[in-house]
Amino acid sequence: MSIFDLFKKIERESATQGGAISHIIVGLGNPGKEYEITRHNAGFMAIDRLCEALGVKCDRAKFKALVTEATIADTRVLIMKPQTYMNHSGEAVAEASRFYKIAPENVIVISDDITLDVAKLRIRKKGSAGGHNGLKSIIEHLNTDTFPRIKLGVGQKPHPDYDVVDWVLGKFASQDLEALKKTIEDIKAPIELMIKGDYDGAMNAFNR
Repeated sequence: MSIFDLFKKIERESATQGGAISHIIVGLGNPGKEYEITRHNAGFMAIDRLCEALGVKCDRAKFKALVTEATIADTRVLIMKPQTYMNHSGEAVAEASRFYKIAPENVIVISDDITLDVAKLRIRKKGSAGGHNGLKSIIEHLNTDTFPRIKLGVGQKPHPDYDVVDWVLGKFASQDLEALKKTIEDIKAPIELMIKGDYDGAMNAFNR
């Protein structure tokens, strides 16, 4: 066994104290203060609220992401915010899933969605990227689209000719930001149902 293998073995043993990591919760966004309240960072906002509810901080650098560990629904999970910028989110997710040997079905991704009205929430068990570059990167790196996701509506472009990049990297209007905050206030609730495998219950309760 090489010294690198030994370090990995020690790290795994340390990481699994209190229970093995069996799920990953990923929020998508871009790092940097200039992106903090942009539409594309709705996933980061949801993770911040989840961590607040759990009493943890997502501030440890690992897997090209900021991560923390927590227990949700009696299940040990890794919570992560990729720091690769949106278009390369899959690098961080794939690295973490390989390390903990997590199946794609146990990787829950939270992302923004411009096809949904502001603050609408939609849960899906799988699906295409739908034009979202973060989801596209994850699909490419996991070689599958069979991972569950929570989509947070950030509203459609004001008119068809409006540049989509400018729209998703634009900041929320104050009333839209408040509406989104209300939606993610109890973001832990649908995640608990999803971890338990009750996707129908989660979709019936939270798909609005």
